[in-house]
Amino acid sequence: MSRSRRISGIHAVRTALRHGAGALERVWYDPARRDRRLGQLLSELRRAGLAPEAAERRQLDRLAGGAAHQGIVAEVSMPAALDEKALDDLLADIDEPPFLLVLDGVQDPHNLGACLRSADAAGVQAVIAPRDRASGLTPVACKVASGAAESVPFIQVTNLARTLRHLRDAYHIFVVGTAGEAETSLYDADLKGPLAIVTGNEEKGLRRLTREQCDRLVRLPMAGVVESLNVSVATGIALFEALRQRSADVK
Repeated sequence: MSRSRRISGIHAVRTALRHGAGALERVWYDPARRDRRLGQLLSELRRAGLAPEAAERRQLDRLAGGAAHQGIVAEVSMPAALDEKALDDLLADIDEPPFLLVLDGVQDPHNLGACLRSADAAGVQAVIAPRDRASGLTPVACKVASGAAESVPFIQVTNLARTLRHLRDAYHIFVVGTAGEAETSLYDADLKGPLAIVTGNEEKGLRRLTREQCDRLVRLPMAGVVESLNVSVATGIALFEALRQRSADVK
């Protein structure tokens, strides 16, 4: 399976460049296009040691697969998932209280991408997911993540319950799971200090073994008639409540 994907547009290519020129394998641009932002980006690419290739607009249309490209298309290498050892190495190097996101069986790559994007924005140091029966870093997930798949380490583990137990025992990380039937509100939970927030599968929520490894279950208060939120929305709310508490704690 190919480990590269195409991105198109000035913002997408600049974001990829910001995460490292090594991820950009090839870049094509329209030399007939007179655009100041495109010219600036081409200069940045060349200063980074890359050699954008001139292409006609029809070729760019084909390379972009019909997406709007603003005169530039690039082929980028796909970020790779990491393993349990990488997680231990990462935690050993952290100088501040760990802040992790754990996804228990999120299967839709759009949801994974959105969760990665929220994790990046909230300052999460790693996203952890099971290797089986869950979405990985597919092209769709990486596209939706808008650069977060490259900036936030994505850890795939063989046994999620065992990994959660390891986080608790070895690193004293407080594991908080989200569940609609929980008695404690998200806003009443203490989310400061070493923390892992766990959200569940789109339909079934947290698995039993995952629940058993959580120190506390919390619910998101719901004021309307709907019973639940999309997993990526719920994840974003939980992460930013944790960020709010943690930011207040260091002031």
